[in-house]
Amino acid sequence: MTTTSDQIDHYVLVLPDREAAEELASRLVRAHPGLPEPELHRETLAGEDDAEDAQWLVVLDPPLPITLSVVDLQNLVTEYDGWLEDY
Repeated sequence: MTTTSDQIDHYVLVLPDREAAEELASRLVRAHPGLPEPELHRETLAGEDDAEDAQWLVVLDPPLPITLSVVDLQNLVTEYDGWLEDY
């Protein structure tokens, strides 16, 4: 599904662990001072018993600063073995 930034409610960066999520969120804020503080959430997958296996989400509200594109987000999140979803 292709959407424009006008239709996106949130950018969700899915990361494998809390450390990666915190590091990426911090990196984004340092590199893009106008970016509102990203929200961090733990996402437990159905059937998971071990909280350590939960994925972590970094949630950004649009609009993105002019210095940060969706392609930039995709490239950053793949450095941390994650992926980008938009809602």
